Amino acid sequence: MNQDRRDRLRDAAIGVLAEAGGRGLTHRAVDAAATVPTGTAKNYFPTRDALLRGAAERCAEQYRALAAALAGTGPGPADAAQLATLLAGLLRDVAGPGRPRVLAYLELRAEAARRPWLAALLDPVAASDFTAFAHLLAAAGLPADPQSARALTLALHGAIPHLLTGAPATLAAAGLDDLDRFARDLLASVCEGAHR
Repeated sequence: MNQDRRDRLRDAAIGVLAEAGGRGLTHRAVDAAATVPTGTAKNYFPTRDALLRGAAERCAEQYRALAAALAGTGPGPADAAQLATLLAGLLRDVAGPGRPRVLAYLELRAEAARRPWLAALLDPVAASDFTAFAHLLAAAGLPADPQSARALTLALHGAIPHLLTGAPATLAAAGLDDLDRFARDLLASVCEGAHR
């Protein structure tokens, strides 16, 4: 099979999930989004589960590429200010260019609640964040114990749905109307909690 076309179809599936949600993910919708002849997606992904698997694998690949790019930027943030800048940048990506990927990932997580095999594909993506944020905390000279890493990771994960769907009043109430301040305040809270 043609890998370029397969990737194009998987990217189209991510786009469909982001735009139309899980119910909108059909072979016909993926064909249209990929601008390929009708039936192409069915040839590559014969069932809806195969289509979901293809999209999940593509999301995981994109996540790993993003994580590798982050890791490849040097030894990591040298202090809390640099880490706050990095976290604010990650949240800006979620609200901006990364929005379709994250929306698709959240749709896939909802589907995974009913499909254990899909949960098994996606769980390593979420689980790796705990380790990644522990490393970033340590690089910045901040408390990097499991509790601090969990607090930071879960707070960031919790912020994402608000960023994707929140009206201005909700974003302001969550402190997400100023991502730089949000990241600084979050790190301060995590560090303060570690010293208790």
